[in-house]
Amino acid sequence: MLAHNLRSLPGFTGILLLLFGLALIIGGGWLLSLGGGWYYLLAGLATLASGILMMLGRPLALAYYGFVLLLTVVWALWEVGLDGWALLPRMLAPALFGLWIFSPLVAGRLRRNGHPSSAPVRRDWFGLIGCLLMIGLVLGSGWLVTGQRYKHGQIVSIPNGGSAADGADDSWRFYGRTPAGDRYSPLSQINTANVAKLELAWSLRTGDLQHGDEKPSGGREFNFEVTPTKVGDKLYICTPHRHILAIGATNGQKIWEYDPGSDTSADAFLSCRGVAYFDAPDGAPCPHRIITTTADAVEHLIELDADSGKLCDSFGEHGKVSLVQTIGPSPPGFHFITSEPLVLNNRIVLGGWIFDNQSEGEPSGVIRAYDPESGALAWAWDMGRQPDPTAPLGQGETWTRGTPNGWGTFTADPDLNLVYIPLGNATPDYYGGNRRPFDDAYSSSVLALDITTGKERWHFQTVHHDLWDFDLPIGPSLVDLPGPDGDTTPALVQTTKQGQLYLLDRRDGHTLADVQEKNVAQGDTPGERYSPTQPFSTGMPDLTPPTLREADLWGVTPIDQMICRIQFREMKYSGLFTPPARQGNIGYPAFDGVVDWYGASIDPGRKILIANSSYIPFTYRLVAHDEAVRKGDIQEWKMWQEPYKKPKSFDYNPQYGTPFMVIIKPWLNALNVPCNRPPWGLLTAIDLRSKQIVWQRPLGTTENTGPWKLRLPFGLPTGIFNMGGNIITGSGLIFVGATSDQKFRAFDERSGEQLWETALPAGGNATPITYLGTDGRQYVVIAAGGHGGLGTRSGDYIQAYALPASK
Repeated sequence: MLAHNLRSLPGFTGILLLLFGLALIIGGGWLLSLGGGWYYLLAGLATLASGILMMLGRPLALAYYGFVLLLTVVWALWEVGLDGWALLPRMLAPALFGLWIFSPLVAGRLRRNGHPSSAPVRRDWFGLIGCLLMIGLVLGSGWLVTGQRYKHGQIVSIPNGGSAADGADDSWRFYGRTPAGDRYSPLSQINTANVAKLELAWSLRTGDLQHGDEKPSGGREFNFEVTPTKVGDKLYICTPHRHILAIGATNGQKIWEYDPGSDTSADAFLSCRGVAYFDAPDGAPCPHRIITTTADAVEHLIELDADSGKLCDSFGEHGKVSLVQTIGPSPPGFHFITSEPLVLNNRIVLGGWIFDNQSEGEPSGVIRAYDPESGALAWAWDMGRQPDPTAPLGQGETWTRGTPNGWGTFTADPDLNLVYIPLGNATPDYYGGNRRPFDDAYSSSVLALDITTGKERWHFQTVHHDLWDFDLPIGPSLVDLPGPDGDTTPALVQTTKQGQLYLLDRRDGHTLADVQEKNVAQGDTPGERYSPTQPFSTGMPDLTPPTLREADLWGVTPIDQMICRIQFREMKYSGLFTPPARQGNIGYPAFDGVVDWYGASIDPGRKILIANSSYIPFTYRLVAHDEAVRKGDIQEWKMWQEPYKKPKSFDYNPQYGTPFMVIIKPWLNALNVPCNRPPWGLLTAIDLRSKQIVWQRPLGTTENTGPWKLRLPFGLPTGIFNMGGNIITGSGLIFVGATSDQKFRAFDERSGEQLWETALPAGGNATPITYLGTDGRQYVVIAAGGHGGLGTRSGDYIQAYALPASK
């Protein structure tokens, strides 16, 4: 009889319930022993009973599964209320399985149990209706909570008043259009009334595509993150392999291409975010110049003729200046520049990207400035050369190794003659026991230097003794704000990876919004030291996510959500600034940041800041160096005396010279979905005068993402991870790509309402620009080439959108 039952649909379903129940019992018991919730163990016992009864052909199995569903609904509503996206992993899978269990194929056959003439039982239909109501509750309350998270017009209204009237210059010469880094354009041809009519005007493919080994699975990332530079009717871009292209801004035709022939085979991150532009003095050769860098072991600063794409022979040595002569030993891939140099007030100012967490004593984070006409070194700021960081090197000397570096985009105030440098960490990031006093004084700080001399004016630190890779990834955005006496205060807003926004006077760095030192968690790693407090920007809106609770954990099914809960209980976590630990810990937010290298945009007239932000936790675990070598995770390496030996996995950061390797991974479950519940991406508008949020909304959907990296053709409006910046126009529009659903969108600056959307051929993980073409039309342009870390499609597209041409 039992063998017969097992061959039936109810019998097969009973086996599934048995396995599901056993998984819940084992995991639920484990979770309960760690101090977690009771639901999974209780639901597992009831599910197991239902499965056994069904295998035996007993209709009582249906009542037990009905109890599981009732228990699930009560527990889920008690734990998270009507948050549909939080209800989803708790209720959706059990309800979908319930539709099968209460269907005539299972329940009907189970009740007949050998009596074909038996009629369907009415309560089976009640079971089906109950499961449908559960599914409706999940989806309906999901859309409801998305609407509740879409706050607009409730706190501060945006006045109609004037935007900055600087539209005479239609160029986009800097990452932020101007040195201020505000990413604002006064153009208003495309406006809230007609933006829905935008169409693809032209598309260009650069031809620079991802090679077979340039994928995260191979420990590398290929990211097309360029923001075009626009001068005249030309766009200038760089590709991940550092090809430089000039493109017709109106017609999208390639004018010239320069290939530096860089060997990037050792580079873990292939990215170039932009090039710089310089007009030489009258009569100088090469009157219009593109300034960029190579990304190989013989790294150079180069200048190209903007009209022809040829090297400017009068610059340096036939168009090139070496950047590696005085940095000391540097294996291939350890030092290059991902962001565009800043060219202003007769200086080229640049920093450098350092291959994080490989070793102590990596190449220097020195900030250098060059004469843009000749290529001669004008000054270098090296924090390790105290008491004068700008003191020149002596014969045979190199810049101080391992110092915090400035790898992100710089911003500047030409009138104050100040450049603002976002500084990172002394290497490595996750162990600081050997850091020097100047490392701790400057890491994760915004630094203001005189553009002409390199002398420091001031610096402001956002994280003390940074052990989380919370380096500043971009220079601040500048804005003039009303002062207390009716005057104007020159201010800046510094975004951070941890979601804090610091409002400072850009003349001297003093705070314009309250910053408080608060106590933070302390660690117990041998040899490490910890800052007892950290500076919190309490006077500004906070984009930092709330501290995770067990109820905040997510998944697709109860099983993978339960696994996340077990991991949560097993690891150390005390919110923001939880120190890295040997038993493992959760970092939320983490090094990918709430706001990363793209920063925030500012409407300088309306004094509104727009930030798109991401929310994904990571896990860290410190492993003793000797243990890591013994397991073969890393190899012994005679630092700087032999070729570099890469670790076994991209997730393994060897931190040579310290006692610990660190393993860093995004906190995803077995289905490759996040362990934290939505929203995973937000778009926020902040009034900088009142220092309040005007509106906030989820940004993006789960389309093109899914379990096991499946690209689903539909999506839930949960908000999604994003990497890339936004821009604002004089007509009150916000344009942003960035999202992992590979869409390009326009929003109303006043309300946050989405007004336009289009699908991109690859991830739009870059910052767009806008300008007028020679045909009189306003164009909006974005690079669509993907980001390896987000899993978006890789490509080589430059996409331009405009209103339909008049006939």
